[in-house]
Amino acid sequence: MALIALAADKGSPGVTTAAVALAAVWPRRVLLAETDPAGGDLVYRSAAAHGGPLNPNTGMLSIAATARRGLVPDQLWDHVQPLSGGLEVLVGLGIAEQAAGLAGLWPTLGRAFASLGDSPSSPADVMADCGRISGETPAADLFPHAALVLLVSRTEPEAIARVRDRAAALSAKLHGGARGAASLGTPMIGVVLVADPGSAAKLAGQVNDMLVHAQTGARVVGTIADDPAGAEQLAGRRRGRLDKSLLIRSARKVAADLYQQYGASWSVPGQAPQEAGR
Repeated sequence: MALIALAADKGSPGVTTAAVALAAVWPRRVLLAETDPAGGDLVYRSAAAHGGPLNPNTGMLSIAATARRGLVPDQLWDHVQPLSGGLEVLVGLGIAEQAAGLAGLWPTLGRAFASLGDSPSSPADVMADCGRISGETPAADLFPHAALVLLVSRTEPEAIARVRDRAAALSAKLHGGARGAASLGTPMIGVVLVADPGSAAKLAGQVNDMLVHAQTGARVVGTIADDPAGAEQLAGRRRGRLDKSLLIRSARKVAADLYQQYGASWSVPGQAPQEAGR
């Protein structure tokens, strides 16, 4: 099983919404980890399974002390809270200043996340919301341990240009240089576009051609619908059939495509796939 890290270059393209949506429809057990050093959002926008608020002190903040003494992957579950609906979450930091408590521990967390699938009792994939990675964010220390690094981007021209340049820089850092059309490094760098469903397929093809032509080492792996109403439903701020929303339907397709293409190499023998968070 695998660590999948989601991030953005700049602005607010919807990394947290994409991470929650993908985790909610992931085809087997998944742990959603809020690893943005600037702080997490779920404690403010989502309810716990018991109906009350999430505990901001249980999650990335509480795991800092544990990780300094060494971190066995199964210990991650001691810091996890279930959301309403059942999705298991490692709640993020409250404010950016708290990231100092995790200084030097990001590679340890990356190894633990990547190894959680080898747990004899509670294996799971980890979906990590890394937030914005412009600058020298420490969350980038998770990337060498990931199976996939997914860059989330909107489709305005400046956003596409930034994700192209960020993908190229990330590929150079992780893979050691530019990659040709037939040469993709590990971890794979994918781009997920947040787009209007009516133009998503055409835009995805155009952006993918650009990424290949620029030898970025990245590919478009799918599109998630730009669906504000669905995002409000996902956050629990609006009523409606979430499973019928454009957001969840598009996230389900991205998750299924990723699992179909790469899931065999992540599989744990004897474990049947399941859909999480439902």
